[in-house]
Amino acid sequence: MPVNRIPRRFVAFLGFLMAAVSFYDATARADEQAAAGYKVLAFGDSLTAGYGLGPGEGFTDVLQDWLNAHMDAPVTVVNGGVSGDTTTGGRSRLDWALAPFKDGKPDLVILTLGGNDGLRGIDPTITRDNIDAMVKTLSERGIPVLLAGMMAPPNLGEDYAAVFNPAYPDTAKRYGVPFYPFFLDGVAADPALNQADGIHPNPAGVKIIVDRIAPMVQAELLR
Repeated sequence: MPVNRIPRRFVAFLGFLMAAVSFYDATARADEQAAAGYKVLAFGDSLTAGYGLGPGEGFTDVLQDWLNAHMDAPVTVVNGGVSGDTTTGGRSRLDWALAPFKDGKPDLVILTLGGNDGLRGIDPTITRDNIDAMVKTLSERGIPVLLAGMMAPPNLGEDYAAVFNPAYPDTAKRYGVPFYPFFLDGVAADPALNQADGIHPNPAGVKIIVDRIAPMVQAELLR
């Protein structure tokens, strides 16, 4: 049949069919993304691992619950915390922690290490170099990272703090990554929000940490 004699109704039907197929494909892709959801790696030490807390009370569990209550797609927060870990230990196991994710790329890495460096009085230049190296690695691989800072213990003095504390904001600025100034903001040194050791947050402390950092995590996932 000559092209100019194709019935208009047939042409309209073809247009409708193509639009329907396009809509179906777009919907299928959206459904697939929603089903896959977001994958977040919380990479840290005992503060991330949930030291001294019961099932469902740790940082990653509470953060995951918060995000799933505020996001349209499911969010899985993987606990990459190792109690006692330093920035040196974190740097050495970063590749291992990323390996389980598709193409080695979670949708976001929350990097919060350094607390044990301070508690052990490790040379702060080592902490600074390790934080820089981890953020550099993640940035070069195109993996979004939220850097959560730590503060030097007051007993180590001003000279120590002058090197340790700026390591986090300086690194965030250098690589242009989002920065949360202090992971334990609102919780540190408050006996009512910490366990008996005065270092690790109790369930009430974890809730405050999550309530403060979670909106920033959500914003980075939706970026």
